[in-house]
Amino acid sequence: MLAWEQALLDEAVADCFGFHALQLGLPEMDGLRSNRMPHRWLACEQDDVSEPRAGMPPASDPASVLPTGGAALRCQPEALPFPDESLDLVLLPHTLELVDDPHLALAEAARVLRPEGRLIVSGFNPASLWMLRQRLGHLARNASVGRGPLFLPDTGEAIGYWRLRDWMRLVHLEPERGRFGCYRMPCRSPAWLQRWGWMEHVGERWWPVLGAVYLLQAVKRVRGMRLVGLSPRRRMRPSATPAVASRRQLATQARDNRAHD
Repeated sequence: MLAWEQALLDEAVADCFGFHALQLGLPEMDGLRSNRMPHRWLACEQDDVSEPRAGMPPASDPASVLPTGGAALRCQPEALPFPDESLDLVLLPHTLELVDDPHLALAEAARVLRPEGRLIVSGFNPASLWMLRQRLGHLARNASVGRGPLFLPDTGEAIGYWRLRDWMRLVHLEPERGRFGCYRMPCRSPAWLQRWGWMEHVGERWWPVLGAVYLLQAVKRVRGMRLVGLSPRRRMRPSATPAVASRRQLATQARDNRAHD
């Protein structure tokens, strides 16, 4: 899953231009390594580094996974230490699933984005086989006294793809085309994961919206903005109708001038 997301993020951020980029959460993955912006940050909470989640590789120091010239921050997704309209690119890799208030975290990411800035969000798809096994694991935990291992990290509520698109429109973000991936059966054995590898190509063609993970991009649109200057189709019109003198008026004026002399 991390390899699939890393490949798509490298492709998505490679053509994003600007000066300031931010990855919020998931220090196990460097989503800005293919981006060329001069100022890049990795922001995460203290718990994301000190206590690695189940099923994820440990990340001892978030600065070690940053690209050259990056910086690490400690902050909450619901309160980013950036002024309004100051960032050109914001990544939210599974961030909305880990926060207490995903609505506020999304609105905060939209606040710090500049007009025409880009937001990239990844998350688990509730309508997938992986999440089905995750729900069965939670049911088994509730039914029994013991705590068995879950297939996915024990995160918060998974946000649906179409639900997230509606949330984006509420904060003036225009969603673009998303991508789904990870169609294999929810298996832990590497051998069985390799055997089910053929489902990646078949699933992307026949049931694309049932992938276990999705990645969605959005652009911040600001209404009422227009270019300053005259339109090339606009023509300058005279302020008043020019005066037209007839031949009789000219002759009368010349006769009056001679009589005065």
